Amino acid sequence: MFSVSNLSIQFGGNFLFDNVAFNVKTNDKIGLIGKNGAGKSTLLKIIANEINPENGNINIPKNYKISYLPQEGSYQYTLPLKKEAETALKELVELEEKIEYLTKEITDREDYQSDEYSDLINQLSEASDRFSILGGNEKEAKVEKILRGLGFSNSDMDRDMDEFSGGWQMRCELAKILLSNPDCILLDEPTNHLDIESVIWLENFLKNYRGAILIVSHDRRFLDNMTNRTIEISLGKIYDKGLNYSKFMIYRKEQRQIQTAAKKNQDKKIAQTERFIERFKAKATLTSRAQSKEKLLNKLERIEVDDEDTSSIKFNFPPAPKSGRLILETKKLTKFYDDKLVLKNINFAIEKGDKIAFVGKNGEGKSTLSKIFAELLEYDGKIEIGHNVKMGYFAQHQAKMMDGSQTAFELIDNSATGEMRTKVRSLLGAFLFSGDDIYKKIKVLSGGEKSRLALAKLMLEPINFLIMDEPTNHLDMDSKDVLKNALKEFNGSIIIVSHDREFLEDLTNKTVLFRDKAIKEYPGDIREFLEKFEIENVSELSAKQKPETKKVETKSSGALGYKQMKLQKREREKLDRDIFNIEKEINKYEKTIEDIELQFKDPIAASDVELMKKLNEDLVSNNSNLKKAMQKWEKLQLKIEEFEN
Repeated sequence: MFSVSNLSIQFGGNFLFDNVAFNVKTNDKIGLIGKNGAGKSTLLKIIANEINPENGNINIPKNYKISYLPQEGSYQYTLPLKKEAETALKELVELEEKIEYLTKEITDREDYQSDEYSDLINQLSEASDRFSILGGNEKEAKVEKILRGLGFSNSDMDRDMDEFSGGWQMRCELAKILLSNPDCILLDEPTNHLDIESVIWLENFLKNYRGAILIVSHDRRFLDNMTNRTIEISLGKIYDKGLNYSKFMIYRKEQRQIQTAAKKNQDKKIAQTERFIERFKAKATLTSRAQSKEKLLNKLERIEVDDEDTSSIKFNFPPAPKSGRLILETKKLTKFYDDKLVLKNINFAIEKGDKIAFVGKNGEGKSTLSKIFAELLEYDGKIEIGHNVKMGYFAQHQAKMMDGSQTAFELIDNSATGEMRTKVRSLLGAFLFSGDDIYKKIKVLSGGEKSRLALAKLMLEPINFLIMDEPTNHLDMDSKDVLKNALKEFNGSIIIVSHDREFLEDLTNKTVLFRDKAIKEYPGDIREFLEKFEIENVSELSAKQKPETKKVETKSSGALGYKQMKLQKREREKLDRDIFNIEKEINKYEKTIEDIELQFKDPIAASDVELMKKLNEDLVSNNSNLKKAMQKWEKLQLKIEEFEN
């Protein structure tokens, strides 16, 4: 466990947080939430000792290990992927090298009776035992399992790290953190670099991780599935509750409603009291009562309603200009990057009103095809654009699409034409750029601010075909909701590349899967797409799509596989419920024991012989129950490990 005590930090004269404190316990899975700019990333950097607070402390026990993955990073590599990932297992790698050295030394020697030879034998035995205890025999399998879970293929294992893009390098850094098994993991928007398949894998991995996790994410579904506690940063304060994101937001809303009602009732009573004091303080017979009420009123602790940051972007897309029925059609579209084939003979059509989700692993061509449609990449084959199609494009990496030396105002003002030139300030205001903020250089803007600015730029001209590549990566929850509603109301055609399942639900009417340099279309949104194949992981599609050599046998096998999957899912859910219930029992016994031990220290209670006897019996009973509960917990954990294996 570590603690954050009286922490304060400010930027530009405004406190991001002021005098905040909280503890992080073993097995806490904490979602750190708040608006863009609230201070979430800053808090992680302080805990990771990358920046210093103005006041306060992070109290970390000796030998307590914290690992941190920032939103963006720059790394230098000299090793191929698998070897780079193995560097996270430093002790195992050193032991492996030592065992190899000692084995060679022993093999080359013939002085079998010497003390030096015996010493080498003992060193080898100790190193081998330690290697085995640390799971060294499974090292290679563990490394490959985590790398594959994060989307790397077998052919990637020996590739040089500098061949991978920044996003894939961040995946390797995440793999190293997971392999190093720290006491606490700090993750800042880790799903930004992942596809849906890898997000689901990471979600399950973190949910079962035996350590603390503090994670910044704007992926509502991801937070709901893997966190058991939420800390919100809002207007310099924090709000902390042992609930996942959705339950936490309901709780916060209910708390504000209770506070508002209580304050209203208190304000009413205060007004009545003030009227009484004003009316009767001059009357001799009632002066003492009026003074008494005045004293009580001065001592009264006033109820305050928690401040709520209600700032949010406000916009709707302009009405889409009329277009023909066909928006775009490709014929035998093929794309190479140098000698690497990415897309092959793609035949694809988009019709007026289509709202399409592009899904699939990273590197399968989703962003590539989007860029081709946006006329940013060359290609082989043919593309036909429909009548009067007006296209808008939101790039995944906004920073690379903007001139960092410009201000927010200059970017929009230079891009605006006609009547929009007179509405630049109001447009920026709708996207939360006001006052001096409009003169900030783009290079100093946060990821969320750049995303909002890119959305504002899309508003400058009416469009009827919108291409959005990972538009939610840096947006906070409220901004995502506003964007989703605007897209649902948009009467043009849309292509969305996104890994955010909750964002895609009920938004699109068609899903396109990218796999093996080809695409396949499915009707419905992402939920229907996943449910259609009775899966929770896109990776299972390949197994279901293999050619059927024996139709009867394949169908039977598929039906059996589905039933087995359902049984396994139910069994795992039961194990999770049992673990949850037994942990509640353990917490109850531990709390009771703690209370009893406090009573033992009370001098008054200690003088009561009968009470001491009763407390001692209760202590023995609760210790016995705690021991049984812990044994049950250990058996359940073993079952979970067996289940996963």
